[in-house]
Amino acid sequence: MDRFRLFFQHFQNSSESVMNGICLLLAAVTIKLYSSFDFNCPCLARYNTLYGLGLLLTPPLALFLCGLLVNRQSVVMVEEWCRPEGLRRKDSGILWYMCSSVLQRALAAPMVWILLALLDGKCFVCAFSNSVDPEKFLDFANMTPSQVQLFLAKVPCKEDELVRDNPARKAVSRYLRCLSQAIGWSITLLLIVAAFLARCLRPCFDQTVLLQRRYWSNYVDLEQKLFDETCCEHARDFAHRCVLHFFASMQSELRARGLRRDLGEEPPEPLDDLDGGSGKAHLRAVCSQEQVDHLLSTWYSSKPPLDLAASPRFWGAGLSHRAPMVAPGTRLSQHTDV
Repeated sequence: MDRFRLFFQHFQNSSESVMNGICLLLAAVTIKLYSSFDFNCPCLARYNTLYGLGLLLTPPLALFLCGLLVNRQSVVMVEEWCRPEGLRRKDSGILWYMCSSVLQRALAAPMVWILLALLDGKCFVCAFSNSVDPEKFLDFANMTPSQVQLFLAKVPCKEDELVRDNPARKAVSRYLRCLSQAIGWSITLLLIVAAFLARCLRPCFDQTVLLQRRYWSNYVDLEQKLFDETCCEHARDFAHRCVLHFFASMQSELRARGLRRDLGEEPPEPLDDLDGGSGKAHLRAVCSQEQVDHLLSTWYSSKPPLDLAASPRFWGAGLSHRAPMVAPGTRLSQHTDV
């Protein structure tokens, strides 16, 4: 389970090229799923349309949700859209760019399924066999309306005794299959033409806005990654210091009770020496649960402005009520409430 989690986290935090690779992988899995699926139309007038359209649209919806799930940028986009504006304004152009990027990748696998189903034609024949106009076929001239509806419902089931080796069934099935393939090829051609025009006409427009939106969308993603990594680093350093405080306080308490006379002449080691003197001053500035909660709340509600030359009061708002640093010998109960 841990290996699977690390594997999933690796792909979730990967670059744009890896996300494109995941989309292609989902498309390949879609092709494999469709080719291995055993299609069985119920051949009942009430259920043919429901079953055919359900099989045509429900798996693409599930694949679309899977595409959103594996794309980390979808979560970043929603967080950027829902966050309070605070000291940093929200750019709708960046949100639209991120949304289009997420949708393009998430729609790859569903479109593959829909195109495969249309080109194969079985779903379309099952869904619309009852909707065929009987007047287009001469073989239904001698049938009553109820017989026609029963016959059309049995068209997808070529082994049924009612329609087996019947020329009318073959004609209706061929008609619906050709219509399904025509729709499938039309959609394929439309997608290819749209992609071709987008690729060829893009250099004809001003690239400044596109570059700006691409830069800031990447910035939002990387900023969130770095913030999460820094939070993990601070939590690890905070836990390390709490453990060191515990042992330092226990050593002082044992010495005060006369239980560690062998260390009575040794001076207490400072905290910087105990934790290796790693020099993480930017992490140690936050040293209590209230400060951590205030810092996280400030980051969410009022992110700092995107100006490195801004006044320090904008950047230091989360630490404006900083508590003093605690001495190494302080009791554990003051530090283990995180």
